[in-house]
Amino acid sequence: MLRVLLREVKEFKRASIVTPLFMILEVLMEMVIPFLMASIIDDGVNAGDIRHIYRVGGLMIAAALIGLFAGMAGGRYGAKASAGFARNLREAMFNNIQTFSFANIDKFSTAGLVTRLTTDVTNIQNAYQMTLRMFMRAPASLVCAMTMAFLINRKLASIYLVAVILLGIILFFLLRRAASYFQMAFPKYDELNASVQENVSAIRVVKAYVREKEETSKFRKASENIYNIFVKAEKNVIINAPLMQTTVYTCILLISWIGAKLIVSSELTTGELMSLLAYCMNILMSLMMLSMVFVMITMSVASARRISEVLLEESTLTNPENPVMEVPNGSIEFKEVDFSYNRDCAAPTLLAVDLSIRSGETIGILGATGSAKTSLVNLISRLYDVTAGEILVGGHNVKDYDMEVLRNQVSVVLQNNVLFSGTILDNLRWGNKEASDEECMEACRLACADEFIQKFPDGYHTYIEQGGTNVSGGQKQRLCIARALLKKPRILILDDSTSAVDTATDAKIRRAFREEIPGTTKIIISQRISSIQDADRIIVLEDGCVDGFGTHEELLETNSIYREVYESQTQGGGDFDEKAGE
Repeated sequence: MLRVLLREVKEFKRASIVTPLFMILEVLMEMVIPFLMASIIDDGVNAGDIRHIYRVGGLMIAAALIGLFAGMAGGRYGAKASAGFARNLREAMFNNIQTFSFANIDKFSTAGLVTRLTTDVTNIQNAYQMTLRMFMRAPASLVCAMTMAFLINRKLASIYLVAVILLGIILFFLLRRAASYFQMAFPKYDELNASVQENVSAIRVVKAYVREKEETSKFRKASENIYNIFVKAEKNVIINAPLMQTTVYTCILLISWIGAKLIVSSELTTGELMSLLAYCMNILMSLMMLSMVFVMITMSVASARRISEVLLEESTLTNPENPVMEVPNGSIEFKEVDFSYNRDCAAPTLLAVDLSIRSGETIGILGATGSAKTSLVNLISRLYDVTAGEILVGGHNVKDYDMEVLRNQVSVVLQNNVLFSGTILDNLRWGNKEASDEECMEACRLACADEFIQKFPDGYHTYIEQGGTNVSGGQKQRLCIARALLKKPRILILDDSTSAVDTATDAKIRRAFREEIPGTTKIIISQRISSIQDADRIIVLEDGCVDGFGTHEELLETNSIYREVYESQTQGGGDFDEKAGE
């Protein structure tokens, strides 16, 4: 796990190495100052040697300035290294997420990925900075101060040693107990972020159904879960501070009491006692800093594990060694295709699908909710891999293609239409970033989007809010269709993409497809018979199996499911999932 994370230090290795070196230099200067102070008291003040006071005082000032410089440099380089490390982690995670297949994405929730990219990375950043600065400084200060104390007086220095050992043992058990709570806390952030994301993205529905109180209650519950876990963890960690203070004052009292006796018996000088008291504070403050570092590291272990999960996740889809770089035509062939989202699932989503579609055909797909219509078309552009069998596009197995080449030639307008913040032209050019204004307008004319765009005050430069909240559902669908057309694909898949469009506009779009892009294979998923009845052929799906495949007239004669749907919609006025008369 550490190896995976530390790979992202990259260009900040130098800053990461220099930071602890400056911290050690700062510690050395701090250790020298009490020693020089003892010399001033014993050899300068007590001896009445003013020249010695000036000379050693000058050395103290130099040591203090060097220590100040080292501390500032260590802080600067430590901040640079930790911030750069966090930046690289976020970038590496985001880049890896872009390679994920749909199967990989299904393993992580959206809220979980957001938490890992934000809260978890921030925890790692803070822990890394603490490690570079304090984790090097504190042990060095502890060892140096302990060494200097033993050089001055072993008897008094033994008090420090006993205190350090006792504190170390107690802190180990406190932090070990707190670690389990910290590991429980960070996954709870996923629930909190999920609550916020769901509420904000669906705020119109929340207000329409007056569910503000329920949503607030859900958020409060998620927030209280995090609060309760951190309270339990902090109850263990908080003992650290009073324990340290008690130890510090106990050591000071013991050293002052025993040291005073040693001064009286001439076994210790006043300057040496002052140095020992200074080293006492250094030793115990170093231990305090070490405990803070361990707390931070303990908190970040769970975050590190969650980040490494994303970094180590490998896409379930990979390009072959020598991929096919051109899709010759839009023909599609399914050969005994089985598919399951979960390979351990007993019942497959698609079973024994055999289909042959000629290039340039218009194919309709009809089926009840859950009949695997979307799953079927997702396999064509290799958003998922088949469990068994094979799919051919343009005469080649989809697994033989370079995925980018294949997906550029298989344009999909998904059920959930997404527009991004930016102008209409910016959104359209997701289909083809090099498309001219004229090409964008032509695609919009084919998708019947030009008519409403021209009514906007800013036309094609109208700004689209995030998620397309300032356009209607039907307008959003038509913009997404135009975006897909700009790719000039061999295969165009519309997954229920005209459901929010009126039937007259739907008919115009289909007529434009038929007349303007006859060479493109068009696959239209719809619950409306009127949207697919003039297709060359229609696929009827039932529970993941092909129940019928033929023209509108053929299916009316031979397929009971299709005939029932047709009658319910033309006679009873119901939709696909309602029987006539109900």
